[in-house]
Amino acid sequence: MKNLLFVCIENSNRSQMAQAFARLHGKEKVNAYSAGSRPSGKINPKAVAAMQELGYDLSTHDSKSLDEIPDVEYEYAITMGCGDACPYVRAKHRLDWNIPDPRNMSEAEFRQVRDLIEEKVKELLGKM
Repeated sequence: MKNLLFVCIENSNRSQMAQAFARLHGKEKVNAYSAGSRPSGKINPKAVAAMQELGYDLSTHDSKSLDEIPDVEYEYAITMGCGDACPYVRAKHRLDWNIPDPRNMSEAEFRQVRDLIEEKVKELLGKM
């Protein structure tokens, strides 16, 4: 099992959806985690609704900080929008996905971001 970490600022949208897609598409080959550099403490209802459309219950996730994830070496640490605010974690590979924060987007735009995240996760899993 390879460990994947997805990090954004609030851990309420992008990193949560990426973690969900890694679990959906990675099945038994990955352990997927997500965290935020400044977690909001809640999952955005828009993210829950967008993932529910695809049959995934994001309401079971928790918004958490980097202090709350396992202290392991990750195969990939993927950041999404937190830049310098993302502290160092041990990882063999680091990627920065320049994905806009969908928090204040319309439902249609939010879905576009969700679908982009799914494409990027599938691409990542294809490399493993």
